[in-house]
Amino acid sequence: MEPAEPIRLSKLMSERGLCSRREADEYIQRGWVFVDGKRVSELGTKVLPTVAVKLDLPAQAAQGERMTVLLNKPVGYVSGQPEPGYQPAIVLIRPETQQAGGTVAFKREHLKELAPAGRLDIDSTGLLVLTQDGRVAKQLIGEDSAVDKEYLVRVTGKLSDADLKRLNHGLSLDGKALKPAKVRWQNEDQLNFILREGKKRQIRRMCELVGLRVVGLKRIRIGKVKLGDLPMGQWRFLRSDEHF
Repeated sequence: MEPAEPIRLSKLMSERGLCSRREADEYIQRGWVFVDGKRVSELGTKVLPTVAVKLDLPAQAAQGERMTVLLNKPVGYVSGQPEPGYQPAIVLIRPETQQAGGTVAFKREHLKELAPAGRLDIDSTGLLVLTQDGRVAKQLIGEDSAVDKEYLVRVTGKLSDADLKRLNHGLSLDGKALKPAKVRWQNEDQLNFILREGKKRQIRRMCELVGLRVVGLKRIRIGKVKLGDLPMGQWRFLRSDEHF
């Protein structure tokens, strides 16, 4: 058996879900990381992948202050980078659009480094997560993410039983087979999709492959967190007792 090769400490911390690589570099630089009980403060430090890594209390406190936001995105807003003529969803994160009843008040610093963890197409609505926390981002959009996402999809066209089975498993996009999905009829003109991947415009393209046209798409759940009664265009903070 080949001996393990040393890897960058920041990469190891990210792979273990302790924080993002950028956050890891910051914590290392500040001397907030212990490797096998010894404080490490040199950027670029390489370690064996078997070492024990622990964050010092200031790093844990910094993580506790990083906020995650749940937004009910309307049609017409892009998830991430602005596109000509369209605004990014983050412009909706304002004091006046915060859902009533929240226990944490909005502050300007909550916008610092706030970024979408995943995407939702411009013509789709529903649950969009924006976070300052690298751990949440990795959990939702990391390559090995096991968090599923649920959608209500209004369609027109005819769908045979055989094509419904293909939607569940058997379709390919961009020359690559899709992971198994869970697709069933929600009502007479609406399908319920549960996916564990999120290729660009995946649901719309899957429906096109079986002769359906999507006329409405809404994400209602990410992992264990539901959109619930969050009004369109409003947002709230993820509560401390909620986990994806």
